Amino acid sequence: MIINPILLKILFFLIKEVCINMDIRILRYFLTVAKEQNFTKAAEQLNITQPTLSRQLAAFEEELGTALFIRGSRSITLTEAGILLKRRALEIIDLEEKILDELKVKEGLIEGTITIGCGEFAAVETLAEICKVYKQKYPMVQIVLYTATADSVYEMMNQGLVDIGLFLEPINTEGLDYIRIMESDHWVVGMKPDDALAEKEFIKKEDLIGKPLILPERVSVQSELANWFGKDFSKLQIAFTSNLGTNAGVMAANGLGYPISIEGAAKYWREDILVQRRISPEITTSTVIAWRRNIPYSLAVSKMIEEINAFQA
Repeated sequence: MIINPILLKILFFLIKEVCINMDIRILRYFLTVAKEQNFTKAAEQLNITQPTLSRQLAAFEEELGTALFIRGSRSITLTEAGILLKRRALEIIDLEEKILDELKVKEGLIEGTITIGCGEFAAVETLAEICKVYKQKYPMVQIVLYTATADSVYEMMNQGLVDIGLFLEPINTEGLDYIRIMESDHWVVGMKPDDALAEKEFIKKEDLIGKPLILPERVSVQSELANWFGKDFSKLQIAFTSNLGTNAGVMAANGLGYPISIEGAAKYWREDILVQRRISPEITTSTVIAWRRNIPYSLAVSKMIEEINAFQA
C-alpha cells in the first residue's frame, strides 16, 4: 500500500504533538478556522488576535511542509491535505475529551445534575441510602428531588425533565428499566390522638362509612381503595383529595377529615397531632425505582443508575 507522503508527515506531526508535547491547541485553532472559513471570525471565537492566529497556522503549515488552506479574498477553503488533517484532528479532539472524562471518573470528579422524581413513601429512605453512597463517590454532582404524584413524575420523565423516578405501583413500566424495592408500604388511616378510632388496633371499612375522608389524588390508587371498600365505596364521604400526604395531614390536624395514606408518608406526621392505624384487611403497595430504557444519559446519571442496580444486587 502506497501512503501519501503528505498524510504521513501530518500523522507524524500529530503523534509528536499528542504523545510528546500533549499540546493540541494548534489543532483546535485549525479546526475553528476550517469551520468559520475566515481567520477574523475564528480569532474572535478563540479569543485571540487575527495576526496571532494567522502567524501560528502559517508556522504550522511550514512545519508540515504543505498548505492547509486556499486563501480567497472573502473566505478560505481546505486543501486536500487540510481535508485529511481535519478528519484526523477531529478524531484526536474526540479522543482527548474521552480520556479527560475517564480520568475524571477515576478521580471522582464527575459533575452535573440529576433530577429524581418521587412521592412521599417509605422507599424514599432507600433512595436516601443510595444517594448517600453515591455522594461519597461523586460529591460534585447536585441531586434535585422533585416531589409529586407518580402520574406527574411519569409524565415529566417522558418529557426528559426527570431522570429517575420512584413510583408506587401500579405503574406502567413499558419502556422503562427498573428495580423493585423489597419492602412494601402499608395503607393507614390518620386521626387525632383523642379520636375514638385511635383506640382501635386496625381500621375496618365500616369504621369509615359516614366520616369525611381525604383520599390520594391518583386515580389508580383510588381504584385500589374502591376495590377494598367494595360496594360501600359509593357511600363514602370524600371531603378532599390530595397529592401529598403532608397536606392531607394538615387538613386532618384541623379536623377536616381522615386521610387514607401509605405508612411511609404518614410516619412523618407528629404523633402528638396525628396518629395512624393500619387498615384491615391490609393493603400493601410496592415501589419501583425506574428510568427510561435506551436513553443516552449523562455520566452523572449513568453512575447513579449503576448505584441503583448495585443496591438491588
